[in-house]
Amino acid sequence: MTDDPNRPDRSHAILLDAFGRIAEGVPAVIDGLSAPQLLWQPDPAANSIGWLVWHLTRQQDEQIAHLAGTPSVYRDGWEYGFGLPYPSGAHGFGMSAAEVAAFRLTEPALLTGYYAATHEATTRYLADLEPADHDRVIDRHWTPPVTVAVRIVSIFDDAAKHLGQAEYVRGLVLRRRPD
Repeated sequence: MTDDPNRPDRSHAILLDAFGRIAEGVPAVIDGLSAPQLLWQPDPAANSIGWLVWHLTRQQDEQIAHLAGTPSVYRDGWEYGFGLPYPSGAHGFGMSAAEVAAFRLTEPALLTGYYAATHEATTRYLADLEPADHDRVIDRHWTPPVTVAVRIVSIFDDAAKHLGQAEYVRGLVLRRRPD
């Protein structure tokens, strides 16, 4: 990018497009599946679609909230709707296979609703982000230190990877024989 003050900042549009693709993919991966299908694990150590979508949403929610300096969407009633056997601050990082298997879901719409609310918080944050904010260092524990821009790309990357995993498991769910 040049230093030309007349050139519009394209990063905002690019980030909105990237996160918009996740927002389109989440309902698509859940659409038409029952709660048992969303909880099915191809292997006892594998993640279910439901857990993957919950995790991708939790990580995006918590990290955007941290960047924005706001409470996470999850703590605005969503955690009670899920009623999971996890501590309220859990987001899935480092969970064991047994913890992943403990994920429960009775209403698939919880996943799409929670992601929609998280996406809305994400787009609000991105709308307020100034180009100069991208270079602000937020974590000096890494070499090089992590900037806002690097963290946003990391959040998107994690969400995209988990959405892809959920899409793969959806394909397995749709091809498996009924029990």
